[in-house]
Amino acid sequence: MIKHIVMWNLLGDSPEAKAQAIAQLKHSFESLRGLVPGLLRLEIGVDSSGVDYACDVVLYSEFESQAALNAYAVHPEHLRVKNELEGLRIARHQVDYSA
Repeated sequence: MIKHIVMWNLLGDSPEAKAQAIAQLKHSFESLRGLVPGLLRLEIGVDSSGVDYACDVVLYSEFESQAALNAYAVHPEHLRVKNELEGLRIARHQVDYSA
């Protein structure tokens, strides 16, 4: 199994604008459930710490294999989500590891 973790900081000039960006990201990624072969688990977490060095949102996902993660990267539904979220992020961090 491969675990794929991505963290973002999102644009937002106000708490309301940031909350709207977070909601859009959350909705877009959650729409992938059941559409991508080999995607076993997908979870979106929103930071509650409020510390200045925290990321706003984290994606935790599990794939059955590295091949499944590689296929996800170019899957049309994943590309749709990336397109929907274009311009929302100001930083992105990623870790993939075998479990």
